[in-house]
Amino acid sequence: MIEDMKAKMQLLGVKFAPLNIPLERRLQTLAAAAWIIIPILGSITGLVVTIYLLLFTQKIRYFVLIYLIWIYYDRDTCNRGGRGEKYTTWMRNCAWWRYFCAYFPLKLVKTADLDPSRNYLFCSFPHGILSTGAFGAFATDCLGFKDLFPGLEPRMLTLDQHFKIPFFREFVYSFGACSASAESIDYLTGAPGTGRAAVLVVGGASESLRCKPGTYRIILTRRKGFVRIALKNGTPLVPVFSFGETDLYDQFDSPEGSWLRKVQESLKKLTGVAPVLLIGRGLFQYSFGVVPLRKPVTVVVGSPIELPKISEPTKEQVNEYHAKFAENLIKLFEEYKYKYLENPEKVSLVIE
Repeated sequence: MIEDMKAKMQLLGVKFAPLNIPLERRLQTLAAAAWIIIPILGSITGLVVTIYLLLFTQKIRYFVLIYLIWIYYDRDTCNRGGRGEKYTTWMRNCAWWRYFCAYFPLKLVKTADLDPSRNYLFCSFPHGILSTGAFGAFATDCLGFKDLFPGLEPRMLTLDQHFKIPFFREFVYSFGACSASAESIDYLTGAPGTGRAAVLVVGGASESLRCKPGTYRIILTRRKGFVRIALKNGTPLVPVFSFGETDLYDQFDSPEGSWLRKVQESLKKLTGVAPVLLIGRGLFQYSFGVVPLRKPVTVVVGSPIELPKISEPTKEQVNEYHAKFAENLIKLFEEYKYKYLENPEKVSLVIE
């Protein structure tokens, strides 16, 4: 009977997790599963709950109305540095994220000292499916960012629409996140005060549609706005690369020009989020699901690239420093891929 069950499992092609897996690893898997499910369902859940409370409750609806008024009053916080540290410390250090970072595991590597009396613009690559490495390194305190870079406060940048969804916005704010808008980047890199490290995932959602295991295709050639803002404020650019980021998921093929890619691109333009058809694993089996694979990700923070302060940089100046940044990013990738990637000789960085 047991042999028949094994044969059936093999026939179905599903590989189940053993029953004797330690509780620690089970909790790590649960933490990773929650990480992917909340961003997928968070926005729609926030909207549905808000509509339900407004339409189908008596007393609670008035509290919701007050909350909506507060959201309007608070609408510019995402462009003005986000929530203060006293509002984010608990979430950034809670046990959930310790299990999450240990699941893969995630690791943060420093290659150069950064002056805490200055502001920096961290430019993170690749986006992958959900920028898992960058999130663990900069949106939580579990990888020791503040020990490696004392005096610096990281601010992860994300889509502006996340800060407009009731309830879900508070979850995003709780990590110290800010909007990825030009206004927000300009504020973080140029406003009075020092020790800010704004973390921008330059490739954005478009890059996630190119994410395939073992490959590193990034979007940079036509992304130059971050260089213009950095020049305007004289802010150093810091290249950041997450080795292993693209190995956490596979996805169904959607070649350029295919009907699936056209649908994905249309939805991305409408929502700002790329609707990737994920291929991961499940909570209790390894063959399919939306849980990321248990693969190591190493986030390497490169050396800062000094930029002059130019109030109105020309196109030529932007192109010059954009090329310099690309050169340093390639150098960072080529140097550290031999430490943190399997078969590094077969892996190249493709810039689009």
